[in-house]
Amino acid sequence: MALDELRELLQRHGRLEVTTAIDGVRICKTDHAASRETSMSGTVLVVVAQGGKRLALGERVYEYGAGQYLVASVDLPVEGHIIDAAPGHPTLSFSMTLEPDAIAELLLQAGPGDLPQSSGTARPGIAVSVAPDELLDPIVRLLRLLDRPRDRTALTPLFKREILWRLMTGEQGDVVRQLGLADSSLNHITRAVQWIRENYSRPFRVEEVARLSGMSVSAFHRNFQAVTAMTPIQFQKHIRLQAARLLLANHPNDVTGVGHRVGYDSPSQFSREYRRQFGAPPSLDAARMRGGLGLAAALP
Repeated sequence: MALDELRELLQRHGRLEVTTAIDGVRICKTDHAASRETSMSGTVLVVVAQGGKRLALGERVYEYGAGQYLVASVDLPVEGHIIDAAPGHPTLSFSMTLEPDAIAELLLQAGPGDLPQSSGTARPGIAVSVAPDELLDPIVRLLRLLDRPRDRTALTPLFKREILWRLMTGEQGDVVRQLGLADSSLNHITRAVQWIRENYSRPFRVEEVARLSGMSVSAFHRNFQAVTAMTPIQFQKHIRLQAARLLLANHPNDVTGVGHRVGYDSPSQFSREYRRQFGAPPSLDAARMRGGLGLAAALP
């Protein structure tokens, strides 16, 4: 079965987390359940061959295990950790970056009736499904190229293209196809997400971001929450706190200064919201990171 060979390939080539010789492809192998860590999701396909992972986006929680895949169609602030891993039974996963340009090219080349009709409405930015063999097969063929460097340059684009096609025509195809549509609701929200990420430390009015996204305020609110599971203000807070945590890793003795840099005028509000997000006040969390626990990579 394709899942068995995928498991064998990941077991053989995997380490804690490694970027492979194939552009945009990473594999993960870990034999212990990790503590919850925060990161940005990226636009990515993740397939689990063994063990499991849990991912939280706002109040939404996604669990996926062997034989399931996750797609993230927007770069979102998430909290994730490994589950169901133990010595001798590691969690094994494959991930591949989803490139909008490659999806757009396939959309242009598809003939009438080749693709299901898109709903046109914004879908959640993260979704989980069972991985059929028709998706696992090209993933296995792609990973075989790790052992066949002579074939890699010629065959990698073909196998990646097939993986994208299987995604676009599969259960989560509507989400994936919207990545390649310049005027889709998803891409309108992606523009807003990018703007907030680039301007997270400054206050903003929702009307301003809705206008930048080309949407009415009501449509923007509805679509933003559908995709991100958060309001724009909640999203900004998540981005601020993630940025603060990264800054504290390098400046653990400047809690007040870090809070101000990410947009908090009130040190007490910063400390309160930081503790709610990460389970410890900034000073204690900074000491914990400095003590060697660090910020683990948290790809979905």
